[in-house]
Amino acid sequence: MKKILIPLVVLVLVVACKKEAGKPVPNVIDSIAQNKTDSVGTVQTIANKEAVLKQTNDEVLKALKNKDYTSFASLIHPEKGVRFSMYAFVDIKGDKHFSKADFEKYQPTKTLFTWGAHDGSGDPYKATVNDYLGKWVFAKDFTASQYSLNKFIGGGNSLNNLKEIYPKDDFTENYIKGTEKNGEMDWKTLRFVFEEFQGKYYLIAVVNDQWTI
Repeated sequence: MKKILIPLVVLVLVVACKKEAGKPVPNVIDSIAQNKTDSVGTVQTIANKEAVLKQTNDEVLKALKNKDYTSFASLIHPEKGVRFSMYAFVDIKGDKHFSKADFEKYQPTKTLFTWGAHDGSGDPYKATVNDYLGKWVFAKDFTASQYSLNKFIGGGNSLNNLKEIYPKDDFTENYIKGTEKNGEMDWKTLRFVFEEFQGKYYLIAVVNDQWTI
């Protein structure tokens, strides 16, 4: 009887194995390949985003250098407009903010605006749009500056709350090192905050930073 049972058990096992073999088995190689493809795609997406932000950053700098404020206006967020901060601390209530339409309206005029207050004296800084952009925002040639994305290079004793105000947005920094003559205290940096809208990155903030008293 035992001799008969053993072949039957073997037969059952063989049949079970054949049925199991008939089931679709996940293709491990394909899965690994897919993961690699997804990983590469993600890396490419990140790299493309960084390239686009760098290009947009450079377009803003070029427009400021050439005083091409028509091009500058085209880079302002269509719905959120743009905020200008004289120093690293972004004051939502006190900093000057323009919608794209208002910027285009007032930029060619001689209208004076209060952009903030000078550090130290506390005196209000009043200027036209053109003077503020040319004499304060682009006080130095930032097209020859050190660039970084979502990383601060320059930093002094002024409170920097950019990441708190714009936690989900990308920012670029354009930093010019200070001179040895002044103990490198005369550094300046210009930051742009961008937000994506309908597949394109637009400017929502312009933040200057420098050593303050």
